[in-house]
Parts: sequence; structure tokens; C-alpha cells
Amino acid sequence: MISMDDRLKEQIDFILEIDKMKEILRQNYLADGSARENDADHSWHLAMMALVLSEYSNEKVDVTRVVPMVLTHDLVEIDAGDTYAYDEAGALTKEKREKAAADRIFGILPKEQGTWMRGLWNEFEACNTPESKFAHVLDNSLPLFLNHAAGGISWKEHKVKRSQIYKRNRITGDGSAKIWEYMQELIQENINKGNIIDDRS
Repeated sequence: MISMDDRLKEQIDFILEIDKMKEILRQNYLADGSARENDADHSWHLAMMALVLSEYSNEKVDVTRVVPMVLTHDLVEIDAGDTYAYDEAGALTKEKREKAAADRIFGILPKEQGTWMRGLWNEFEACNTPESKFAHVLDNSLPLFLNHAAGGISWKEHKVKRSQIYKRNRITGDGSAKIWEYMQELIQENINKGNIIDDRS
């Protein structure tokens, strides 16, 4: 029997650990409305969006950095769970829960790989580079695109208001003015359909 060296064992342990992403259900539905998406679905979809939509970033971005960033940004939810975008109570403890999760999960890997992935996660959270700003555009726009395609199911379930969507997307335009412009058109369309509550006074 071939024995596994320590480095390979750590890497395989990490690969098996992140399989748990497939079990974490999000509040958004698939485009056809048939089921809720999971974290693995979400991360894969963001990676494909990065490849397809990078031309709409306000600044030139290195897609080879954006793709691993969006693939790793939600790994912390294995421990911390998915905090719904409009869950104000959950948002109060989100940072603490996710930092502890990042320490554990990225710590499974060999040191230099864990440090690299943790760095990508930190960069995403800080949202102060062209790549992280564009990654946030993708992370914020995909749920909106899916919700629109699925007839606003999640918005209606949670009685989401226009003000909540605009608050969540206050920095989206910093990463892509073009995509944010399109998102605003979809928001208005769904307000008109009654899927989103228009709370403008």
C-alpha cells in the first residue's frame, strides 16, 4: 500500500472538508425556481461570471485572481453558515464567526497554500482592490439575477424592500457601473411586478 505524505494528507483533508459546501443551502433559488442553490453552486457560478463578465469591471482586473477569490470567499460558511443578505441580527456576529471559520478551514492546508487562500479571503472582505471590488459585484448581482429569473420568489418570501437592496449594493457601482445600472433596471421591474416592496416615501 502506498502511504500518503503529510502534505498530500492535508490537501486531501481540505478537499474533503470543503465538500460540505454542497450541503449549505442559500436563500436564493435556482433560475428555474425548482430548488434553492447551495454554496458550491454559488461559488462555481461566480467563477464562470468572472470569466464571462470581466470586461464590465470599472478597472482592469486580473481574472486569474478573481476566480480563486470567488471560489474561496464562502468557504467560511462551512462553519459560520450562510448569513442571509438582509438578516440584520445575523450580521452582528457574522465577522466574528467567519474569522474563526477562516482560521480553522484555511489552517487545514499546508501552510503556504492556507496563507494564500486566507489572503484571498481577506482581500475579498476588505474590498479595496480592483479584483475584490469586481468580485463583490458578482457576489451581489448573481442573487439578483437568479431572483429575477425565478419570479422574485425569495424577495416575496422575505418581504424584501427596495431600501434593503440599495443598502446592500451601495458599493456595487464602484466595481462595475454597467452591471449596477442593469441591476437597477431589474429592481424597478420587480417593484412594478410587486416582487419587491417599494418603501420610498
